[in-house]
Amino acid sequence: MQILEADLTNPEHASALVSLLNSYACSPEGGGTDLPSDVQHNLAAALQARPDALVLLAFADETPVGLMTCIEGFSTFACKPLLNIHDVYVSADFRGQGISSQLFACAESIAKTRGCCKLTLEVLQGNQRAQAVYSHLGFSGYELTPQMGHALFWEKKL
Repeated sequence: MQILEADLTNPEHASALVSLLNSYACSPEGGGTDLPSDVQHNLAAALQARPDALVLLAFADETPVGLMTCIEGFSTFACKPLLNIHDVYVSADFRGQGISSQLFACAESIAKTRGCCKLTLEVLQGNQRAQAVYSHLGFSGYELTPQMGHALFWEKKL
């Protein structure tokens, strides 16, 4: 297994990103539908143009089998950058082999090199498998104080 930081100017890496992310999008955890064609066509270039984006790919020999996309953010409370793990996906045939753990280890190493204070991620309430992995890797629900409870992830589509 090889985990590497994607070079999205490399057509092989760009294709792997789109293929794996589309597989994720088609899964129940990803919403169950293909990515729109304009997203598939433009995603690699759009991410490549963002200096705050990080894409990790896992390859089994020449086959892309895992993906992690991350976007650097900033913690005002720590006055340091943070790395938000936005997408994590491992192809069904390769699950249970520790690939996600390897992707997380690589992301954590890069985050430490960048001086990040933490890794963050969102997970769907019904995705128990992912929650078990994240918990095993040391993630937990975010809270400032027990009295205020855990943070909720909300959105407003534009």
